[in-house]
Amino acid sequence: MIAETWALTVRELKKWVRTPALVFIGIFQPIIWIALFGSAFNPSNLVPSSFGAVQPPPEQLNQIRQSILTQTFGGAPTYITYLTGGMLGVLLLFTSAFSGGSLVWDRRFGFLNKLLASPIPRSAIFFSRVLASVIKGLSQSVLVFFIAILVPNGLRLSPEFSMIDFIAVFFTLFLVAIGFSSLFTAMAVRVKKWETLIAVVNLLNLPLLFASSALLPISSMPDWLQGVAKVNPISVGADVSRTLIVYGSLSPPQTADVLFGMTYLLAFAALTTFIGVITSRLALKAE
Repeated sequence: MIAETWALTVRELKKWVRTPALVFIGIFQPIIWIALFGSAFNPSNLVPSSFGAVQPPPEQLNQIRQSILTQTFGGAPTYITYLTGGMLGVLLLFTSAFSGGSLVWDRRFGFLNKLLASPIPRSAIFFSRVLASVIKGLSQSVLVFFIAILVPNGLRLSPEFSMIDFIAVFFTLFLVAIGFSSLFTAMAVRVKKWETLIAVVNLLNLPLLFASSALLPISSMPDWLQGVAKVNPISVGADVSRTLIVYGSLSPPQTADVLFGMTYLLAFAALTTFIGVITSRLALKAE
C-alpha cells in the first residue's frame, strides 16, 4: 500500500507544481492577509492619540498601545505576531479544503474508474490525496512564516525561540493539516460534481475561520460563540503556535496547555483519518 500511496501522491504533486498560478496564489493570499489585514486592522491603532484635553507624549502613547496589545493578545509584541499563528492554520485549512478536489475530476474523466479496477487498496487513494495536501500546505506555510518576519512591524519571535520550538510549531500545523485534509477528502469521495464540493467548502471555511482565535482572541466573542471557538481545531492550533512563538521557553502551565492542545489535535487527526478510511472503502466503487 505504501508504494501505491506514494505513486499517487507524486502524481498529485506533479500536477500542483506544473500549475505555478496555484502555488503563487497559495503563498500570496496569506501574505496579503498578514501584511494588509495585520497592518490596516491592528487593534492598537484604535487607541486615540488624545484623551479629551489631555494629549500624552508620543512615547507614553506608544507604551499605552503596547500595553493594551500585550494584555489583549496573549503577550504578542505586535498584532501581526498574533495574526501569523492563526493565518498559518488558516492557510492549511484552505489548502485542505480542496484536498479531495482531484477525486471529483478523476471521477468525471474516468481515471478514478481505472484506479478502482486495479488491485490497489481503496485507502491508498484516500491517503495519497491527504499526503499531497499536507505537503503542499506545510511547504507554503514555512515560506509564509519566514516572509512574515520581513513584513514591517511583523512577526517577532521570542529571543528564546529555538529550533525545538520551530519544530513544535510545524508539528502542530502538521496535525491541523492531517485533520482537515482527511475531513475534506472524506467528504469528496462521496461527491460527484465539482459545484457540490465548492458549495460545501464555502459553507464550512468561513465559519471555521471566524469562529476561531485566528484573527481575534476568543474573549472578544459573545458567550455562545466562545464555546464553539474553544473546540475549533483552528483555535487550538493557533493558540499552541502563538504560545511557542511569543514565549519560546515555556512555564509549566504553558507547557501543559501546549501538550493538551497537541493531544487534542492528534485525536482530531486520528478521528478524521479513521472516518476517511472507512468512507473511502465504502464509497469508492467503480461505475
